[in-house]
Amino acid sequence: MAWLLREGEVLASLEIATSHRGRAKGLLGREGVEGALLMERTRSVHTIGMRFPIDVAFCDGDMVVLRALTLPRNRVTRPVLRARGVVEAEAGSFARWGLAVGDQLEVDGR
Repeated sequence: MAWLLREGEVLASLEIATSHRGRAKGLLGREGVEGALLMERTRSVHTIGMRFPIDVAFCDGDMVVLRALTLPRNRVTRPVLRARGVVEAEAGSFARWGLAVGDQLEVDGR
């Protein structure tokens, strides 16, 4: 199991979607998510057909948060061209974690 960290502090357990199929499915079909999901090589996401709103953090290649937002159900984001990955979690998670633009995230246990 992997972990999402900021400055050595564990924010959440982390699933990693590296395959095209895993990225395409994302959080679709789930009732919720414990922790977070990292989708590598992703620049935009959607919540069409999802059962719950999500927090989305677009990260650059060094896992620095470029943009963070809460995405309601049945919405699509514009691509964030500098993004190299996206972290998704249930809406409200980023506020609880204090996650903000400019934060340096880390993945441990990959």
